Amino acid sequence: MAIKKTLLEIVQEILNDMDSDSVNSISDTVESEQVASIVESVYYSIIATRRIPEHQELIKLTAASDTNFPTHFEYTDNVWKIEKVWYKNSDGMYQEVHWCSPMDFLDVTDGRQSDYDSVSDKQAGTSLRIANNKHPQYYTSFDDQWIVMDSYDSAVDSTLQNSKVRAYGYVYPVFSQADAHTPDLDGTLFPFLIAESKSTAMSLLKGGSDPKVEQTARRQKSFMQNDLYRTVRENKRPKYGR
Repeated sequence: MAIKKTLLEIVQEILNDMDSDSVNSISDTVESEQVASIVESVYYSIIATRRIPEHQELIKLTAASDTNFPTHFEYTDNVWKIEKVWYKNSDGMYQEVHWCSPMDFLDVTDGRQSDYDSVSDKQAGTSLRIANNKHPQYYTSFDDQWIVMDSYDSAVDSTLQNSKVRAYGYVYPVFSQADAHTPDLDGTLFPFLIAESKSTAMSLLKGGSDPKVEQTARRQKSFMQNDLYRTVRENKRPKYGR
C-alpha cells in the first residue's frame, strides 16, 4: 500500500535525491521553497487533467435568490465539473434535473406560449422563457459560471432555493504551502506526484533530470491510469455486433 506524505517529507526526499542541503522546514532555504512550489504546480497539473475519484463529492450551488433570476444558481470557485443536479419536488423528494445543451435549452424555452416569466440571461441580457408553474426539468449553463434551470413553481417559492438543490461532481482541492500539509490524493498517486516533482525539480534547478527518475515517472504515470479507483470497476470491453 502506498503511503501518503506531507509536503515537508516530499520536499526532503526530493532535496536528498538532488544532493542538496537537508531542511527541517520548507521555509529553511530558497531551494526548499522552490521545490515546494514545484510540487504544488505538479499537483495541480495532475488533478486538472484527470478525474480523480477522491475529488468527487456533493456540491452546494449558490442560488441567485433574486426574483429577476428565479432559476439561476452559481458555481462556487472550487467546482471543476458538475455530474448531476437534483431539486426537491413538492413531496420533499430530490428529483433529478437533467443537463441540456444551451442550444437545446433555448429550443425548449423558446417554444413556450404561456405560464412563463421573461427572464434575462446574466451575461447577454437575452430573454429566456422560464416556466413558472412546475418543478425544474432541465438545466444548462451559457457561461460556465451560472446554471439556469428551465422552470420553477411560483406558487411554492418566488425563486428556486439553496436548501432544495443538490449537485454532485468534481472539485479543486486546496494546496497549502505548509510543512504538515498532505496533498489531497489517493496513496497510490503519491509515487507519481513525487516522481514528476523530482523530475521537474532536477530539470529546473539542476539543469537536467536523471534517466532513472524519468523512467520511474513514466512507470508511475502508466500505473496511475489503471488504478485510480479504490473500488473495483467493471472491465469495459468493446461489444461487437454479430
